[in-house]
Amino acid sequence: MDKRREENLRVKENIINTLFRFMQKKSLSDITVTELVKGAGVARASFYRNYDSKEDVLVTLIRDVLELFRNEMKEDPAGLYSYDNVVLSFSYFQKYRKYILDLYHSGFAMAILEEINHFHESVEGTMPSSSIEKYKLYMYTGALFNTAIVWLSEENPVDAADIASFFFRKIKNI
Repeated sequence: MDKRREENLRVKENIINTLFRFMQKKSLSDITVTELVKGAGVARASFYRNYDSKEDVLVTLIRDVLELFRNEMKEDPAGLYSYDNVVLSFSYFQKYRKYILDLYHSGFAMAILEEINHFHESVEGTMPSSSIEKYKLYMYTGALFNTAIVWLSEENPVDAADIASFFFRKIKNI
């Protein structure tokens, strides 16, 4: 990886981590870009080179994680609904637990769910708006997200493979 790319990744990571640290103390609307870049130790131009707004930091993070997931998805005729991809989903939820719960508790649950919906739509392809099949996708993503939030909120959650197995058994007929 070249030095510019490494530095840009470091800048983005500092901005993300600083934003989440500040969100522990106050709402996103009360955080200024000035204090964010100062806290992250980056230039204001670096912020705007990567993001349009504070909200964009959060949406970009969600999208980046979903792209990492896309790169690891298993090829399977069942697509997202395959057992391997359900296990992978819960392993990603577990890996990014702190970010997900922080976003959830800060009122950004719908932002997460909307991005998961868009991601699943992009993977499944275009469906006619009159297609009843589109509801399968939204039933799946809603159940996946809600199950993940409850699971991640537990003090000692069961293993990711166990919750994925349970989830897969329950949804395989939708």
